[in-house]
Amino acid sequence: MSFNIGFPETDLKVTGIDFRKSQNCRQHHTDAYNIKNLVVRRGQPFQLELTFSRELRPNDKLSLRFGLGENPMKIRGTLMSLNPMLQPDFGGWKVSIVKNSGTQCLLSVISSPWAPVGKYTLNVKTGFNIYKPEMGDIYLLFNPWCEDDVVFMADEAQRNEYVLNDTGYIYVGSAYNIYNRPWNFGQFEEYVLDACMYLMDKSGLRPGSRRDPVLVSRAMSALVNANDDNGVVLGNWSGNYGNGTSPMDWIGSVAILQQYYKTKKPVSYGQCWVFAGVLTTVMRCLGIPSRCVSNFNSAHDTDENLRVDVYLNEVGEKLTSMSLDSVWNFHVWNEAWMRRLDLPTGFGGWQAIDATPQEQSQGLFQCGPCSVKAVKEGDVYLPFDGKFVYAEVNADKVYWIVKKVNGKNKFTRISTETEGIGVKISTKAVGEDRREDITSQYKFPEGSVEERESMEKALSFIRPEGMMPRARFASAYSIAERSLSHQILPPEPVPETGLHLEITNKAPLHPGNPLELAIAVKTSTPGKWTINLVGSCQLQSYTGKVEASLGYVKETVELEGESETQIPLKIGADTYMKTLASVEDEVLVHVTAIAEVQGMEDKLTKEITMPFEYPPITLQMPETAKLNEEFTCAFIFKNKLNVPLDNCKLLVEGLGIFKMTTFDQGNVQPGRIIKSEVICTPTRLGEKKMVAKLTSAQLKGISAEKKITIIN
Repeated sequence: MSFNIGFPETDLKVTGIDFRKSQNCRQHHTDAYNIKNLVVRRGQPFQLELTFSRELRPNDKLSLRFGLGENPMKIRGTLMSLNPMLQPDFGGWKVSIVKNSGTQCLLSVISSPWAPVGKYTLNVKTGFNIYKPEMGDIYLLFNPWCEDDVVFMADEAQRNEYVLNDTGYIYVGSAYNIYNRPWNFGQFEEYVLDACMYLMDKSGLRPGSRRDPVLVSRAMSALVNANDDNGVVLGNWSGNYGNGTSPMDWIGSVAILQQYYKTKKPVSYGQCWVFAGVLTTVMRCLGIPSRCVSNFNSAHDTDENLRVDVYLNEVGEKLTSMSLDSVWNFHVWNEAWMRRLDLPTGFGGWQAIDATPQEQSQGLFQCGPCSVKAVKEGDVYLPFDGKFVYAEVNADKVYWIVKKVNGKNKFTRISTETEGIGVKISTKAVGEDRREDITSQYKFPEGSVEERESMEKALSFIRPEGMMPRARFASAYSIAERSLSHQILPPEPVPETGLHLEITNKAPLHPGNPLELAIAVKTSTPGKWTINLVGSCQLQSYTGKVEASLGYVKETVELEGESETQIPLKIGADTYMKTLASVEDEVLVHVTAIAEVQGMEDKLTKEITMPFEYPPITLQMPETAKLNEEFTCAFIFKNKLNVPLDNCKLLVEGLGIFKMTTFDQGNVQPGRIIKSEVICTPTRLGEKKMVAKLTSAQLKGISAEKKITIIN
């Protein structure tokens, strides 16, 4: 009788693994990741070729072990042990032999479409031997191409935009004048995937929770801000950024995430578009379709009462120091695409998530995911943070005039605006470099039956207080509106006089020129009307904070029947240039007008915010260039303003072409032209973009971009 006790020459050993990276990554749409390891998406087959010390026999013991985290265990679902001979299916993962010839064996592995996302370590066990390959870490991502994955997105063009596009735009400015800010998401750049995996580990999500995009996106909305958890970006709205990078001086997420991964410390500083840009990068990098969304006239309503109180002095100047709430000219958040298995049917699709630290949710600065459809339909009780998002797009603006009476503030409500909040909600269009308006995804048409029903439903979950001024220091007031509770406010009645206000600029708002503004007062019904008008001009940051009051007009005008008159409001350059240069934020021109018809109840308030207008930067470079061959890109800027621009900086980045670099340009006198050139060496094929941004003390960001196609 003889026993086979596993002599060394019959022992099966693995001598090598070919991860078939180029083929697998191409099929998994992961070939753009700048990383040596294999990156695959869940629920989709990938192939591995094993080389053995001898041929594989039917009774050999062979298992592929995929482990997630520090201490992988089968019972926790973090260790998948796949045996192509005996147990080819484990925990929804499958392995099969495609081809076995000689000492080589080609295997096909399919992970579960509900597998935890993360960095798995592969080792191969044959009998008592364990083979640990070099580069044995395999990155497993969400899979929008897989119908069984909850992040499945059916449309190819949408997947190309929301998962694979590494550049895009963030829309900023004001509802009156929207412009795009190019942003390099750079989800495939070096160390970005590792930074995202580090955030997953740091999130404290249990491995089982890492399979669910609802929990992952919520955790990332917390980790992209530094507030509770030493996350990626430190927010700063102070206007003083001396010991960090100004929020205006970023043109993409790559430098931020690379610095964070290297130092493991928060990066200074960000404001809403920076948080949104970085969160888009993190989501797309992990495989969750995502986009930046800009809400114009965004209500930041500190207690979900669906009302923002705006306090004005007697000449119409905003008193922001009194307000507990604010209206931001714009606010940028994100949407991520997923099925919501935790909600009733019909609330999947786009979900709002927001990494800007505003309000705590369950004890952390995190927001979402909140079903956009639930916001539209008023189902604000559904998780997460529906009331907060609903208020951002649906609050009413209530205007109060504050007068001193016997040393105390007296508050008088002058008007209510029900349609001004949450307008022109914007994102980049799929496959095109243009703005798409998605307001209709958040709200029904103003004044429609559906809008009223949606608001009634939302108000049944939000308990607004009565119509009292909620100002700081508003303990003493005399007011008639105490009993006005916040039902659904009807639109303000059209004044009997047909009174109407319009605010315009008569000349472009170029820094260094006088601001030439005009307030048009119109009436449209028979009769003679005497109208008291006040109009004020202020500089404010995008969060609505007043930086300077520049001047006002106070006029009484006589109008008869259908007629109009224009009241000019002109502000000299010397009145505002000092503020423009001393505040490190981009500031906007804010004009408020109040009209009151003598002898009648007719009162009207109108406000408008306008960004300054700047001369352009021009980019010059060829339309095509060859891989790994140098080409030149030139940046040309002429200072067409009649003021010098101090401390100019040119920021340049082209993904796959040129690493983010800042060039000091010194002071640029009026009429002077600056020209800078950089030598670029493209490292990746396909259509690429060069992005440039010019900043100075007086102007905080002129952006430009140009496309180039890199060929072999």
